[in-house]
Amino acid sequence: MLKKVLIANRGEIAVRIIRACRALGIKTVAVYSTADRQALHVYLADEAVCIGPPAPRDSYLNTTAILAAAEGTGADAIHPGYGFLSENATFAKLCRDNGIIFIGPTPEVIDRMGNKSQARRTMMDAGVPVTPGCRDSFHDAGAAFKAAKELGWPIMIKASSGGGGKGMRVSESADDFLDQFNIAQRESQNAFGDNTMYLERAVLNPRHVEVQIMADNHGHVVALGERDCSIQRNHQKMIEECPSPAISPELRKHMMDDAVKAARAVGYTSAGTIEFLLDRNGNYYFMEMNTRVQVEHCVTEFCTHTDIVREMLCVAAGEELSFTQDDVRMDGHAIECRVNAEIPEKNFMPSPGTITQTHLPGGNGVRVDTAIYDGYTLSPYYDSLIAKVIVRGRDRREAIAKMRTALEEMVIVGVDTNLDFQYSIMENKTFCEGKADTGFIEKFLAGEA
Repeated sequence: MLKKVLIANRGEIAVRIIRACRALGIKTVAVYSTADRQALHVYLADEAVCIGPPAPRDSYLNTTAILAAAEGTGADAIHPGYGFLSENATFAKLCRDNGIIFIGPTPEVIDRMGNKSQARRTMMDAGVPVTPGCRDSFHDAGAAFKAAKELGWPIMIKASSGGGGKGMRVSESADDFLDQFNIAQRESQNAFGDNTMYLERAVLNPRHVEVQIMADNHGHVVALGERDCSIQRNHQKMIEECPSPAISPELRKHMMDDAVKAARAVGYTSAGTIEFLLDRNGNYYFMEMNTRVQVEHCVTEFCTHTDIVREMLCVAAGEELSFTQDDVRMDGHAIECRVNAEIPEKNFMPSPGTITQTHLPGGNGVRVDTAIYDGYTLSPYYDSLIAKVIVRGRDRREAIAKMRTALEEMVIVGVDTNLDFQYSIMENKTFCEGKADTGFIEKFLAGEA
């Protein structure tokens, strides 16, 4: 087993990883910026090292400082969590070159699947369904336009190095293609330092359904069911649930089989997610692979009675998975609401500040993953996610009822949050009937859903 793990992250995911390590008897090292000196993960870890000023590029993205902290504390492994360096192949390779275990897939796999156009080609070769599109990627708008005319509209323009909805635009016709391509390309260059783009036919009003997989270094790959992540704004997920209300048992088996096939095609290890778009006719298409633990991993844990972070730690230590595909059972229904410090009425503007009072919900089948506490100051430098409320019921109706109760009980004073907005979704007829697609939030805000 690993002896000491450095967590190269912050917030609730850092706390989540520290707790998983403690359950296994593993020592932990927190890293923090000067803005996070009083963060909960700093207090909970066995050791803590300051790695720079508040800006992420100077701290949580500072690979030199993080590796120095690992070496100085004697950490034999690094868990990157999600975001920041979690899908950075260069960092994973630096860890390996310095004799430190990177808790995740190999740098080669991260690199292969992190390039979206290359990942698409890999899935095509593996026989996994992909949306109709171009096999090649583009730097030149003119060349992309010629390919677009052959492909046909509407077209989704995507950054090869994309993620989080950045560098992604829909072109409705030839008239807007060049403008949308140039906008997406600029976003990609600014966000990822890469202006490589690819094209695929847009799937209009799809469901966003993803399959959680776990794989070890002994040839075992297991699919842990699916999550529905269709409730999102600007391609940023807001609510996730497991299982998907749009998936039949037969369709679930097909998607899980293809997710395992995709993982095997690239020699995947650790936790990962195969993301699909599901159209109204029940056809699904590979969208991308996330080579890390997901924010929404909790709903899968609730419904399958697994500990995904624990498995990641054990796999990194060379152990086999603690379960097989035959052990996986979908039990009940789980829903997660992301609680953000933001003002929905002002276009979801972030709301940093000091939290003066908190009350977290509890009870049977209720889980809250958070790093906030009374007196904690939210920095404007980082993501506005401050908590995840996860509930499990015997069925979807009970889970929705539990989530309403949990959101009613939750109190956060000192900053604005989206708690009321999330509650209003839990009462929405379209959502409650399980009919919401990726265009739901826009319709909801316009009073059309």
